[in-house]
Amino acid sequence: MSSSKNVAIADEVLLSKIYLIRNQKVMLDRDLAELYEIKPTRLREQVKRNKARFPENFMFQLTEEEADDMVSQFAIPSKQALGGTFPYVFTEHGVLMLSNVLKSDRAIQMSIRIIEIFVKLRETLLLHKDVALLVEQVEKRMGKQDKKIELLFGYLSQFMEKEDEPRKPIGFKL
Repeated sequence: MSSSKNVAIADEVLLSKIYLIRNQKVMLDRDLAELYEIKPTRLREQVKRNKARFPENFMFQLTEEEADDMVSQFAIPSKQALGGTFPYVFTEHGVLMLSNVLKSDRAIQMSIRIIEIFVKLRETLLLHKDVALLVEQVEKRMGKQDKKIELLFGYLSQFMEKEDEPRKPIGFKL
């Protein structure tokens, strides 16, 4: 039995196979089959045999419009090469369920790696949201400071204008 350390695929490769469709991060059945080192037809057969394990929020089939978008992004070959059927995509939960259905060591190892990538992606998105909130707070504070600075320059310009007028001499008069 091999360990998950034997699955040496760069994070960037896995990240490049994650797409945002219907506001969900998903992976194509074809890409998953390649990662699991099985044929896409075998993957689809196992899913069909275990249909109850794959509700809509775990897996769904692309619409024609979504498939067109994927073709334009070069994520999938032309629709003619698909043979008239549109690909299935799997969410993070669907990927996890696939490892239970496929039951090979490779599927289990790859599913663990993919789930780790989904988790890293989620953490990164949360970090970016936190940074965006901090930047927004700083911008608000700076906006308030800008108004104070403008007011200060207004007062300074008034003093500078008065300086141009001749001053009356000061001191004792004889």
